[in-house]
Amino acid sequence: MDLSQLKIDRPKGPPAARSRPFWRWVVLLLIAAGLWWFRAPLQRFFVEARLPKVETVDAYRPSRSAQSAASGVSAGGYVIAQVRAALSSDVPGRIVAMHVHEGKRVQAGDVVARLAHDEQESRLRLAEANVQVAEAAHAAARARTQALREALPSLRSAVQTAEADQVRVAAEQDYARAELQRIERLRAQDLSNESELDAKHRAMAVADAEAQSAASRLQTARAQVTRGEADVAAAEADESEFAARIVPFQAQVDEAQAALEKTYVRAPFDGVVVLKDAEVGEVVSPNSQGGNSRGAVATLVDLTSLEAQVELPEVRIGAIREGGPAKIYLDAFPEDVYTGSVDRIWPTANRQKATVEVRVRFDRLDERVRPEMGLRVVFEDPAAASDLETPTAESTPPGIRIPERALAERDGANGVFVLQGDRVRWRVLESFERAGQEVELHQEALAEGDRVVLSPPSDLQDGDRVKVADR
Repeated sequence: MDLSQLKIDRPKGPPAARSRPFWRWVVLLLIAAGLWWFRAPLQRFFVEARLPKVETVDAYRPSRSAQSAASGVSAGGYVIAQVRAALSSDVPGRIVAMHVHEGKRVQAGDVVARLAHDEQESRLRLAEANVQVAEAAHAAARARTQALREALPSLRSAVQTAEADQVRVAAEQDYARAELQRIERLRAQDLSNESELDAKHRAMAVADAEAQSAASRLQTARAQVTRGEADVAAAEADESEFAARIVPFQAQVDEAQAALEKTYVRAPFDGVVVLKDAEVGEVVSPNSQGGNSRGAVATLVDLTSLEAQVELPEVRIGAIREGGPAKIYLDAFPEDVYTGSVDRIWPTANRQKATVEVRVRFDRLDERVRPEMGLRVVFEDPAAASDLETPTAESTPPGIRIPERALAERDGANGVFVLQGDRVRWRVLESFERAGQEVELHQEALAEGDRVVLSPPSDLQDGDRVKVADR
């Protein structure tokens, strides 16, 4: 079989290799253009690649609290109030008025809040009305008793008059009897007539009648005195009874007033409201355990009782004593020192934290000291505190500090390299003091916030450019 007939004829053209040099020049031109366009960043990159990499740190001035803590026993804590109260009502009720807000100063007895008290007011008015009725009845009984007492003297006077009449009538009766007997003797001797005898008998009968009448008047007068005295006694009993009735009614008034007073929440001492726990319309209850009622209306603090509370490790409790001096530094004002003294050391330790609570009393308080502020207390050695020649944290301001690794030596002088922009400047330190792993400067060779180079390379010189590793 002849396979030559199956051969495919292809057209002849220029080889593909001839087009490659053109595209190669295009790529090279693009690369060259890119290098020219980014020449500045590339140059900076290669320059910075050759710069020494350094670490920097800011020079700082330690706070007075840190300076004091470095030489004494110290502990952190908070400002607390020794006198603090969560004010609540004695009875459950709905708040209808709030008279305080956070920061308001109140005096003992001021009304902080008022609960609804319509029912208590009604009971009080009813009890007061009962007292008024009882007092009116008592006044009427007292007036009747007084009137009866005033009538007794006249009744006793009538008895005396009746007794005097009885004496007079008895005398007249004796006289009439004596005259009758005389006339009877004369008549027996026939020295008198019958008419005279009859007249004497009539006079005797009249005297006897007068005597009986006088005796009856005396008996009546005495009976009136007895009845008057009995009326006075009965009136006095009624007066005592009405007076006794006032007592339970007055007790009801006192009870109603006490119930009404319980609807007023009053400040128990002078202080400042630091927290308002409820609003008008809410229900408060002294036995609140959650739910829809509040337990307290407001929280009151006596700012004159503020003190420092710290937890001191129990292994260092032997370094302090009650009454010992201390310095207090508020976290909000670390440069200001407050002096104080140890007021109380708790008689027991905290087993979980291995600490003992200590309370420190402020020697002086101002408006900047507020409850719950953070603080640090430095407990001082009494002997050192009494040495007037020993400089203290208050008399000697803390110096600028830098890490000891920043020190370098050039031409026999000690100094540091300070970063300014991307270059370093050499600063000679004439006087300094090592404090642990830091150096405290005795002169103002550096300012607070200056960035110094840590562990500078041995060939680093003033004015050299550097690259900060931590940037």
